[in-house]
Amino acid sequence: MREIDQLRPLTAGRLLAIWREGCREAGDPLERSLLTNAQVLSECCFFQGEPAFSGREDVLEALTAPEMERLLEGLCGAGSGGMENPGFDMERFAAMQEG
Repeated sequence: MREIDQLRPLTAGRLLAIWREGCREAGDPLERSLLTNAQVLSECCFFQGEPAFSGREDVLEALTAPEMERLLEGLCGAGSGGMENPGFDMERFAAMQEG
């Protein structure tokens, strides 16, 4: 796998555009998933400030499906509790619920 030192999340609007492009290009759900995930990774993966991939075809040639999945999980923060807010204070929340 290529060296990647930074994952930069895309905006929700860009993710939606990528999904719509994939839907137009591929009717098969597996093909659509691979194409859209590869496009997301091509735009999110960086090494030393430069894109790690030249495009989605480069991603598909360089990575296995499990490697793509691990990077996407890292992008979503799945390894750190998913979409959890790091500033969330459970004790303060519980106190607010009581009062």
